Amino acid sequence: MKSVDETKISGNGYNLHVIQTKKYKTVNLIVKLKAPLIRNTITKRALLPYVLQQGTNNLPNARQLRTRLDDLYGAVLGIDGAKKGENHIITLRIETANEAYLSTEEEILEKAMQLLSEILYDPKSDQGSFDADIINREKQTLKQKMDTIIDDKMSYANMRLMDEMCKDEAYRLHVHGYEEDLEEITPASLYEYYQQMLSEDDIDIYVLGDMDGRNVEQLIAKYFSKNREAVESEHKTIVEHPVDKVKTVIDEQDVQQGKLHLGYRTNITFNDSEYYALQVFNGIFGGFPSSKLFMNVREKHSLAYYAASRFESHKGLLLVFSGIAPKDYEKAKEIIDEQMNLMKQGDFTDEQLNETKDLVVNQLLETMDHPQGLVELLYHQVISRREITTSEMIESVKNVTRDDLMKVGANITLDTVYFLTQRGQK
Repeated sequence: MKSVDETKISGNGYNLHVIQTKKYKTVNLIVKLKAPLIRNTITKRALLPYVLQQGTNNLPNARQLRTRLDDLYGAVLGIDGAKKGENHIITLRIETANEAYLSTEEEILEKAMQLLSEILYDPKSDQGSFDADIINREKQTLKQKMDTIIDDKMSYANMRLMDEMCKDEAYRLHVHGYEEDLEEITPASLYEYYQQMLSEDDIDIYVLGDMDGRNVEQLIAKYFSKNREAVESEHKTIVEHPVDKVKTVIDEQDVQQGKLHLGYRTNITFNDSEYYALQVFNGIFGGFPSSKLFMNVREKHSLAYYAASRFESHKGLLLVFSGIAPKDYEKAKEIIDEQMNLMKQGDFTDEQLNETKDLVVNQLLETMDHPQGLVELLYHQVISRREITTSEMIESVKNVTRDDLMKVGANITLDTVYFLTQRGQK
């Protein structure tokens, strides 16, 4: 496949990534702000995406902001937060129509850049403070999000697994923050932190689409240049964490379906050459409907409502999720353990290996087919400080061998077993 044409330019307080492609009829502008996960700032960072979508000083309410987006031929705005490894990432994105495909003289791309800059650098505020009504309202919105996670028992079990597995690591921190912090956050304190964030976070800006004939670098400099140096934080995610003894944690609640989640240490991240073998290993183990977990825990033994696994690209964790009847805890855990041991022993066919490599490649290609998916894939390189082309990613997957999977398996260690069960079933 043809590699992605990514041009990188540093300076003006940010790192600019221009991806010139005729593949999409839209243009995507994406700003990513990265900082280490820290307990005393995580709730402020979780709240900010909600606040920034409520208006700017020029467009002082959400309705006016939406109207401006509609005027840009139905541009779509998204702002959210996520953790990648032990980094907290706030992402602002606007997807807008490409004026090259419209019968208009209007500079849609430049107007979209101007709007995104306004949202980022001039949110609705007054004399060094965010709008109090907005802050109070969005605190409630964030609290509702926290409550939703607690009510969604699969998400809750995953959160509790991380609480226990990464107890002394920053990765344990909840990406949506903590309810007990909300009362202490004031419009002034949040604004003060926001200004600090703008001056200290690593900022990466992506412009993706057909920009032939337009000087994107100059346009971005016009709207996003600030008097600050481009930052490259020195924070490194803890990946290697020895396991002395497997932790088992059992919680009881009023639930009908038990949630059995297991956390393994792989000691492999996007930065490692074994990363693509880990993708294939996970695919055979629990990443696809044809995987060992799905076929054995769910289909063959009918022990699970669902059974799957995924890995965290920048933390070196492989996580197993299953929903089971509370009484089936021991049997389900035994079969999950058995499937992992079989993987480590190379108990999979060449046909399974090749089919899974094809599935992983197709998954990568599907990700690249979507503008935001492609940017996320490219941003992995920023997080890991490892440069690899998309063509090399595909080839690395295709070249994975049985021996590569055996080496990956030798590194995988069970760290924590978490079980959320029905009261009285302990």
